[in-house]
Amino acid sequence: MASHPDRPTHPVSRPSPAGYRELLRTHLAPVLERAAQSTRLPVVACADSVLARDLLASVDLPLFVNSQMDGYAVRSADIAGAGPDSPVRLRVVGTTHAGDGPGPRVDDDEACKVMTGAPVPEGADCVVPVEDTSIGDPADPSGGRPATVLVHAPRAAGEFIRRPGDDVRAGDLVIPAGTRLEARHLAAAASLGESGLDVRPRPRVGVVATGAELVAPGRPLEPGQIWESNSITLAAALKACGCEVTATVISSDDRDDFTAALDIAAGDADLVVTVGAVSMGDAEVVRQVLADREGARFAPVAMQPGGPQGLSTWRDTPVVCLPGNPVSALVSFVVLLRPVILEAVGRVPVPTTRARLSRAVGSPAGKTQYLRGALAAEPSGGDLPGIPTVDPVSGPGSHLVASMARADVLIEVPADETSLAAGDEVAVIPL
Repeated sequence: MASHPDRPTHPVSRPSPAGYRELLRTHLAPVLERAAQSTRLPVVACADSVLARDLLASVDLPLFVNSQMDGYAVRSADIAGAGPDSPVRLRVVGTTHAGDGPGPRVDDDEACKVMTGAPVPEGADCVVPVEDTSIGDPADPSGGRPATVLVHAPRAAGEFIRRPGDDVRAGDLVIPAGTRLEARHLAAAASLGESGLDVRPRPRVGVVATGAELVAPGRPLEPGQIWESNSITLAAALKACGCEVTATVISSDDRDDFTAALDIAAGDADLVVTVGAVSMGDAEVVRQVLADREGARFAPVAMQPGGPQGLSTWRDTPVVCLPGNPVSALVSFVVLLRPVILEAVGRVPVPTTRARLSRAVGSPAGKTQYLRGALAAEPSGGDLPGIPTVDPVSGPGSHLVASMARADVLIEVPADETSLAAGDEVAVIPL
């Protein structure tokens, strides 16, 4: 009997998931090298990027002495004896708003009305909030008599005044390199006058989902067809890891259609991720087109689901080929590709934690199994308080995609374990 042209004629070693991640790191070396550099982006475009260089304050903040409250800038010595029944009357010499220059100098028995953020005029050493004052005499329309204000409470020197350096001083570290930039970080950068930041580049990734049976969600199905979910799933997962998804393409199992899809996906991408058609069947177009290219590797990994995996290139762009069953595709991404992508963009890896099984599970010998699981809301008791219980969700089938929506972790069953009892402690990987 003739051998299948795509079947290996000798046993293929099955690396562990950890071993395959090392193969991925080698394969994606160009992506890792580019992502380790930095690019300058406008501050407004830096949200969710990773800062490549420490951001040091170039100026003191606040930039100048300003008022913390709406009120009156005064000399504290002038109002030391003020009280509810013995208010101090001060002449109002002017008004200053935020954005104005410093108001008129404040001398003995004088006050300058100030708004929050307005410069505090010379001579004043505190601000009396407006609620501790009342209107005294109105100003004489002819200019012969200034308005006055009654101050009903004393204030110490420095009260309700912001001084340069209260926030940061020039040269202080404001945001360390490696920080994933959120709104609060961008606020700090903008307040320092930074128009742009040096950040780690986002890997550009094209996604190709394959299968003659696939139809975009929302379109009617013919017999034998299914709605396509893999490109949507992978695009969302890649974006959540800090990638820029440049294209998502659905391809049939036709060679010409698939190569055209590869051309689109690889157009301006650093990496192409394909989903499906990597196994040993007759219609495995991804394997058929990419397996013979220099440096390609199509062979199983010792894991379930997600065993069939492939690595290749297309037009000098690395290609990572994931299996097509929706659960297999997502598990493969989370276990194998996500750690490498997070490393590339400089993000903190997703930590593996511990939990106790709510019920017994079985697993095939020689393969690391990843079961979908839902963590209990409350920690379990016993000898290790604080460790939550994890409940396996549905079965091990790689087609059970709808039930995966109930899962929030993957339960890792080691390759040398064929059964685990309820209460056994396991590693869990957040989805």
